[in-house]
Amino acid sequence: MLRQEQAHDIFQRLRKHSSCDEVELMIGGGAFALTRFANNGITQNVAEENYSLSVRVNMGGRTARATTNKTDNESLKRVASQAEALARVQQPDPDLLPMPTPTEVGPASGTSPNRYCEATAAITADDRAAQVERMVASAKKHGLSAAGTYASGQQVEGLFNSRGVVQWHQQTSAEASITMIAGNSSGWQKANSPKAADFDAVRLAEIAVEKARLSANPKEIPAGKYTVILEPAAVLDLVGFMFWDFSGLALLDQRSFLSNRMGTQLFGEEINISDEVDHPAQSGLPFDGEGMRRRKVSLVEKGVPKRVVYSRASAKLMTNSELAPRAGRVEVTGHGFPIPNEMGEAPMNIVFAPPKHPKTIAEMINTAERAILVTRLWYIREVEPYEKILTGMTRDGTFLVENGKVQYGIRNFRFNQGLIHLLSNVEAMSTPVRASGEESFDMVVPAMQVRDFNFTEVTRF
Repeated sequence: MLRQEQAHDIFQRLRKHSSCDEVELMIGGGAFALTRFANNGITQNVAEENYSLSVRVNMGGRTARATTNKTDNESLKRVASQAEALARVQQPDPDLLPMPTPTEVGPASGTSPNRYCEATAAITADDRAAQVERMVASAKKHGLSAAGTYASGQQVEGLFNSRGVVQWHQQTSAEASITMIAGNSSGWQKANSPKAADFDAVRLAEIAVEKARLSANPKEIPAGKYTVILEPAAVLDLVGFMFWDFSGLALLDQRSFLSNRMGTQLFGEEINISDEVDHPAQSGLPFDGEGMRRRKVSLVEKGVPKRVVYSRASAKLMTNSELAPRAGRVEVTGHGFPIPNEMGEAPMNIVFAPPKHPKTIAEMINTAERAILVTRLWYIREVEPYEKILTGMTRDGTFLVENGKVQYGIRNFRFNQGLIHLLSNVEAMSTPVRASGEESFDMVVPAMQVRDFNFTEVTRF
């Protein structure tokens, strides 16, 4: 693995090849390995170690970026020259800020958890194969076919600039994803964490088996509005579509569904959401694309959107904008993407607060007269951006619940559902957990029981 001292040496050599006013180096990568399986057998094992060097220069009010994955002096000279050449042909940007200084970045919070686990870093191909073997054994025991992946790795991310900012982060990761396939049904589970010991791959397999078995020979019920019990993965993949709008630049560009809605009662009173990189169930970098420290930001309080996140540039623009009085608290929060970009910033460490009276999924089922239990969703697309209406389908375990019991598996549905409506109709929530899906980044979210969820048609599978 690349060490911080080696990355710093690369930056010092890079600076010698640039005559620009300011130079920034983002360096990231690591060692990643994945074991893929299907039809109850391993089909692929891949591993690589690679590092990307992204070089940005500021010169005369212009900025540009170039990348390479080579660290020899000739390659560093070439990438610096490419960044400078690109900068020269840009139009001057009156809003371009100087790169930040260590004073502007501020000291480390002192609360960031250690996200590097030696045991996870030491996982080998044999270890991954053993985990796959144990998951497949669950499938064979019940006459099912298993497919999925088991991955592990370690990565580093660093940022250095010519004004003295130095940021460094290292992290490990492990992830298991499994689908159990029967004749006319399936079940799915997925989990990841910086520590492989935080989840049990065999337990994931057993849950996926149970879902595939219970949903066998699915029956068809009509589309319509139902109370739904959404497992955390389903919640994550839905709500993930709205957090790109919790951005200062999105408000300034009038492309956020929060435009003219900040400070209003938009969701149910039990909806409290923050962006919190230091949360023990979160992962990722404690700094943003300019090296600014990520701050905890309370986005939604008792259903009311209170704040959005800001990069340095968007905070300055908002401060001078007529929208500022209606935008909530305006300050640099450390959520900017690497410059240049068109998106500005977004919260990437979403945490839902626990409800006052959490209910487990089992308790939601036990108290439901009639509901649809949804394992996960897929092929989700945004239909209408201001009301945040989404369409997509259920899959890998959809069940009818009646009289407090799961009755049988049902054919999957297509839905058209607004997120504002959904988060205004939550009847119960579980304790939030770290969840993984396929359509959005990982979050700390609860399972939700929601009334009047809009299923528009039945699918053929």
